Amino acid sequence: MLNKTRLFVILVLLLLGVNPLLAFHSGIPGGDVVLYELLYPALKGGTPFSPPPAIPPKGTPPLEPEPAFPRVTPVPMPAEVKGIYATGWAAGSPALFNRILQFIEATEVNSLVVDIKDDTGLLSYRSTVPLVEVLGAWEKKIPDPQRLLQTLQQKKIYPIARLVVFKDPYLAEKRPDLAVKHTDGGIWRDYKGLAWVDPHAREVWNYNIQIAKEAIKMGFPEIQFDYVRFASDGDLKKCVYPFADGSSKEDVIEAFLQYAREELEPLGAVVSADIFGLACSAPDDLYIGQKLEKIAQAVPVISPMVYPSHYAKGSYGLANPDLSPYETVLKSLQDASRRLSAYPVKLRPWLQDFSLGSNYGPAQIEAQIRAVYDAGVRDWIFWNPSCRYDVNKYVTKGNSPVGKGEGFTLPEEELLVPVVQDSKADGAIPPLRVAEPREGTLEEPSSPPEEARGR
Repeated sequence: MLNKTRLFVILVLLLLGVNPLLAFHSGIPGGDVVLYELLYPALKGGTPFSPPPAIPPKGTPPLEPEPAFPRVTPVPMPAEVKGIYATGWAAGSPALFNRILQFIEATEVNSLVVDIKDDTGLLSYRSTVPLVEVLGAWEKKIPDPQRLLQTLQQKKIYPIARLVVFKDPYLAEKRPDLAVKHTDGGIWRDYKGLAWVDPHAREVWNYNIQIAKEAIKMGFPEIQFDYVRFASDGDLKKCVYPFADGSSKEDVIEAFLQYAREELEPLGAVVSADIFGLACSAPDDLYIGQKLEKIAQAVPVISPMVYPSHYAKGSYGLANPDLSPYETVLKSLQDASRRLSAYPVKLRPWLQDFSLGSNYGPAQIEAQIRAVYDAGVRDWIFWNPSCRYDVNKYVTKGNSPVGKGEGFTLPEEELLVPVVQDSKADGAIPPLRVAEPREGTLEEPSSPPEEARGR
């Protein structure tokens, strides 16, 4: 029976004039990818599956029955999440990861955000999601995700999987049919030459949901969606969205997050979303689909990126917000808290542990945390793109052997791990009145040194 199935598949391919091997080794245009996905199980000796519908129904199962990952029992969410961030490279490097663990053990930090898919579009581990396999959309940054999760479980550290959604240049290049198009018919690119995928495209939704489901089945109890927005930082007037259906941008983003929540919560996971810090105060969706109240209706946890260095001079009446971390964070979160008072949503802001314009040391770290608490918020996460966290900057545990001793400085050879160039800027908040930004003005800051790069 198996031989007959394979013979049938080969005959179909010959009739269509398609070489199945080319579908795997070539650039994989959209048609070949779909055909290969349909026939991939049969070629391996299994049963072909049907393609997903244009609009995935509620309760869509994973593209494969079970990922080949044993599940690690997740650590429950702490009452107050106090976290830091790790790239896939840092999480997969024994030297860097051990330093991160030492830092967490010495401080009040209890949670770790780990990239499972960053803004290159590549996953941090070898995935069993068929389209990821077909496209080769992964890099061996984390060789053993189970070991990572088991270690975090043993240390009672709450793991959060960060998954970048619509800034996916890899998927856009490999599947140009899913990319944001230019009015000239080609692929639209931002100022850095990077392509984005169309947020309207339900296949893009399903692709990211399948990755999220795999992460949950490995043992991640929370999926944090980042770049859950429309493209910016380019000539937005030249953008064409092939899958647009007349819905507003804010409705599209809300619909994606609602769909994600419907799909992932039944698996026992929390769904959270990162948003521009500007969204705390701006009355509209910033032309990128991030309207605060809309997102609050879709997810239970929102993480605004309130990095003081990313606010324009004069914001909130401050001469230089970067030099006033307490006031900047406080006023941003007060605006957000006021607007979200009627919504059952938790604020968990991203804070700044990098220097961009002025040096950020212990005083600036403490000022931001104090602002969070004074705004009535209890959770926080610090972003440091190099993942080199200095224990001297943070409150240490009373029984810590490190105390206020020397921070963890890595030997030169241990700093050769690549740093993800993920530098998303929040845009600039005008002084208090929060004027509507012009299209194409949400630009990233000029590139600082990698160890000081924000996003």
